[in-house]
Amino acid sequence: MKSMKKVLLSLLIAASMGAVSSTAFAETDKGRITYSPSDAVDLTMEKIKVALDAITSGTEGDKVAELVKDALDANKEINANDKVDVARARAAGKLKNARVHAKQEALQEAEQELRDAYKGFGDLKKLF
Repeated sequence: MKSMKKVLLSLLIAASMGAVSSTAFAETDKGRITYSPSDAVDLTMEKIKVALDAITSGTEGDKVAELVKDALDANKEINANDKVDVARARAAGKLKNARVHAKQEALQEAEQELRDAYKGFGDLKKLF
């Protein structure tokens, strides 16, 4: 009888934990757009490409830094697994360096960092 009570109590606790803290009920906020990991990578790469085009067209550093910030914001949407997140963080580091260089008007260094980041985000698709 005692062991049956323990079993029933543990089943009750397990069922209540599963019902209350289930990720199956998770939803996105209204008005928020969620992207698949592949779409988020494409979005980030497009924004990096825009920043690269701005550098080649002779745009000043502050404007380039804003475009790189847009790419940094877009990369936060990439959410797949831990291995992808580590690689995403490395590529995001390149973006951060590019933003710093752009703010300092060192656009050649920023361009190289952006090219490295573009390649890094492109390589993420292989990890899905």
